[in-house]
Amino acid sequence: MSSNIVETVIGAVVLAFATIFLVFAYRTADVNTGSGGINLSASFDNVDGLSVGSDVRMSGIKVGAVTSQTLDPKNYRAVLKISLDESIDLPDDSSAKITSSSLLGNNYLQLTPGGSEDMLKDGGTISYTQGAVNIQDLIAQAIFSSSSSSGDKKK
Repeated sequence: MSSNIVETVIGAVVLAFATIFLVFAYRTADVNTGSGGINLSASFDNVDGLSVGSDVRMSGIKVGAVTSQTLDPKNYRAVLKISLDESIDLPDDSSAKITSSSLLGNNYLQLTPGGSEDMLKDGGTISYTQGAVNIQDLIAQAIFSSSSSSGDKKK
């Protein structure tokens, strides 16, 4: 009988620690539900390395997150939906660029504010975009262009 009580107490302690861990993980994860801010969309040729939940940054500071990715069936471009903090007023001629934090780092969406006095409204679209650059393609291009130029010198 006493072993059942000990097992029950140990089980309750384990459940308490699991609950504490889940609450801690949720609070430190910086989960952005997409509410309370401005929601925008942007269309890109290539969004490699970017996923739902990826950072949206301005001047290196996180100001939002990517909330969805879809493919436009008409023009076959990737459409990103993003949510920005409510404190951010973004001019309507701003640009969005997919970039990486380092050579092997994660990609994020970099916003560069424009100079217009008109601001993007909730549901607006960022018109000026630049897709992700594939590092492997750049390396291959550099290797093959240097080998073809050295081959031309031998002729």
